[in-house]
Amino acid sequence: MTTSSPGSTEDRDVPPSALVLVAANAIPLVGVLAFHWTIFSIVLLYWCENVVVGAFNVLRIACAQPRSVAVNLGKLFLIPFFTVHYGMFTLVHGIFVLVLFGGRGGASPSPEGFLAALRESRIGLAVLAIALSHGYSFLHNYLGGGEFRRASPQQLMSQPYSRVVVLHLTILGGGFATMALGAPLAALVVLIALKTAIDYRSHIAERRKMGTVAAA
Repeated sequence: MTTSSPGSTEDRDVPPSALVLVAANAIPLVGVLAFHWTIFSIVLLYWCENVVVGAFNVLRIACAQPRSVAVNLGKLFLIPFFTVHYGMFTLVHGIFVLVLFGGRGGASPSPEGFLAALRESRIGLAVLAIALSHGYSFLHNYLGGGEFRRASPQQLMSQPYSRVVVLHLTILGGGFATMALGAPLAALVVLIALKTAIDYRSHIAERRKMGTVAAA
């Protein structure tokens, strides 16, 4: 039988932030089982996570410390460009969620419209939990783990898109399938579990890429 010493690869392979992420992702499961959340509540929550991811990515770009002075100055262009481009991408996705899953074809795509949908869905605490999960990863991994010293602003600018596209193609596909089945409880649970698994794998892959944990 082999044992792992403190600081070994096995100990570092699952960072605490991954456990926090799984705990935050378990909240929708509680919402479905105990509070009868609908597919709209689940998909809207995951859209809100897109907004949180984009906000923290702006912080990551701003805090990155590349050695090149030119690259550092380039952040003055990259941050507003990412904010506008990702913001438009997320807005279109949000309208898509409101119309197709929320039945709000006549609703105005305004901040008030999104806030009204959040209030009606009663997912405010879940959004807060997801924001705290990403905040913990930012503080523990990005700042505390020194990722900001190794991060490339150009790579950071494109990084959220791959996660969002893969994750939400899965979620939207699963959401339509769940709606077609009449949103049975089992289908919602499977959708949440699938999203959590993809999120977890993406988080671990990102930490390995950034050198926070060792690759197995």
